Amino acid sequence: MKIALTDEALQWFKHEMEVEPGDTIRFYARYGGSSPFHEGFSLGMTREEPIAIGVETVIDGITYYIDEKDLWFFNDHNLHVDVDASQDELQYEYRT
Repeated sequence: MKIALTDEALQWFKHEMEVEPGDTIRFYARYGGSSPFHEGFSLGMTREEPIAIGVETVIDGITYYIDEKDLWFFNDHNLHVDVDASQDELQYEYRT
């Protein structure tokens, strides 16, 4: 499994969350909403120190990761993070 971020997503994190080298961003399964795989769960994101990294991508010194306990949510798909320009929000795709 991999985490991929577009240049637009990286800029979004820098502008909206003011991330800088050394920061860690966690993607996690949260209760509520829906996803292509799990009704009642959706993807959340927060700035949080890792406990048990399941998968990570480090770009410009910033670690984007998924904890081991949340890997089930992705059904062995890769996470692709982009920006919906019309709403200036992150958008997620799950790719094989």
